[in-house]
Amino acid sequence: MCSVGRPNLLRFDVWLPGITVVLLLLACVPLCAQSGKYGLGRTPTPEEIRGMDITIPPDGTGLPPGHGTAAEGREIYERRCSRCHGHKGEGGDEPKQSPLVGGKSSLKTPKPLKTVGSYWPYPTTVWDYTSRAMPFDKPGTLTTNQVYAVVAFVLYMNNIVGENTVLDASSLPRIKMPNREGFVRDPRPDTGPKPSARKKLNRKR
Repeated sequence: MCSVGRPNLLRFDVWLPGITVVLLLLACVPLCAQSGKYGLGRTPTPEEIRGMDITIPPDGTGLPPGHGTAAEGREIYERRCSRCHGHKGEGGDEPKQSPLVGGKSSLKTPKPLKTVGSYWPYPTTVWDYTSRAMPFDKPGTLTTNQVYAVVAFVLYMNNIVGENTVLDASSLPRIKMPNREGFVRDPRPDTGPKPSARKKLNRKR
């Protein structure tokens, strides 16, 4: 005699068909979300894209016209930067504010102090970060000349440039930071200069 009872809910083969259906439905959700048009937003114009594409690489490509000196940047730094970074770049009173000056020869110690003077490899990326992210409460509000001047003052406090050294798109990339050679190049084949650029570098060497 056969008896028909309730299925054993602990058996995997009972749940498998239902689980498969649910997974298939979940997989379709992203595809459905990506298809169709919702009438939101628009394609940015080339001018708008250029306005957002402001990243400056280590070689300084794209640095805008303008100039500044440490003498000009002193007042700007005091007014816009010293609250967080300290009057002499030593770090401000706000919690977790990194100093900008000092730390020379500390990177190999148990307590390295990473500042613009001791750690940062390129002055051009200092410019890039300052332009995009500073001041902390109103990022991106400094003019081009103000950024050049503030960067000059930070470098001056680290004894890298003189007080009246003019920084601009031509002179800034030529400054060699103290820790320029303190980084290890990424050995992966898909990073670094393209093959043609590598050949040029080898010829120069």
